Amino acid sequence: MQRAHSHLPAPDWRRRLSLYWKLTRGDRPIGWLLLLWPTWWGLWIAAGGMPSLWVLFVFSAGVWLTRAAGCVINDYADRWLDPHVERTKHRPLATGEVRGREALAVFAALMLAAFALVLTLNRLTVLMSAVGVVLAASYPYLKRYTHLPQVYLGMAFGWGIPMAFAAVRGEVPAVAWLLYAANILWSTAYDTWYAMVDREDDLKMGSKSTAILFGDLDLVAIGVLYALMFAALFLVGQRTGLGPWYYAGLAAAAALVAYEFVIARGRERERCFRAFLHNHWVGLTIFAGLALDYLLRNTSTVA
Repeated sequence: MQRAHSHLPAPDWRRRLSLYWKLTRGDRPIGWLLLLWPTWWGLWIAAGGMPSLWVLFVFSAGVWLTRAAGCVINDYADRWLDPHVERTKHRPLATGEVRGREALAVFAALMLAAFALVLTLNRLTVLMSAVGVVLAASYPYLKRYTHLPQVYLGMAFGWGIPMAFAAVRGEVPAVAWLLYAANILWSTAYDTWYAMVDREDDLKMGSKSTAILFGDLDLVAIGVLYALMFAALFLVGQRTGLGPWYYAGLAAAAALVAYEFVIARGRERERCFRAFLHNHWVGLTIFAGLALDYLLRNTSTVA
């Protein structure tokens, strides 16, 4: 007699890995990309072109690891909030599928892996990585006490910029901090789009954000933030002697930002989320302009 094939459940270890993958947002690469582009801006400007392959690998892998760790500690801090927010109520910690202690263990493992990579770089970079850990671990708690967690997110997301200069040059010049400031402005702008998605839920739960702080002036405030970001990036180009391809990239990125206001002018949740996601292309376009500028300049110098 032929035995009926039953659909056996997936092994527990495979299910747990799947939950951890979801916890770290491995299925949602947008956050990793939003960290990657400014880190690469810093690496290319610090190196005057493409950095060494090992430094590029350390920072690219480190961006993924720290972003994943940041997602874990964010969900751990928001265990009280996420079950009541439409967009986040199905996250593993919100549903109880992953316990708090598990999440902290995953966070520690990810940060240790990132730190192991940083240990292959110079002493200044290693010391600066400690600041990065503090920024990543403390960011999620700010939304309870201040309306500016998006600004702090920019500080955490952009910390790879001064670290990149430290790794490549052994110092952090003034232009690195100018680029860092530009990234804080950019992160605050795009994360305000993101906060606008959750604004109604956050108001009910007493959570704070720039979207709540700006209120009816949200679109104006986001526009000012983007304008200041491009002004800072223009100054970076002047101070580093970047040429026309870089400024063409900035112009194209500005056009992409203008399109975000077309998308989200009605402030609907889904459209604000689309505007947030669209910033990947902004970061990529800026990077493409400066990388092409260095490539063509270095090629002509060699020729």
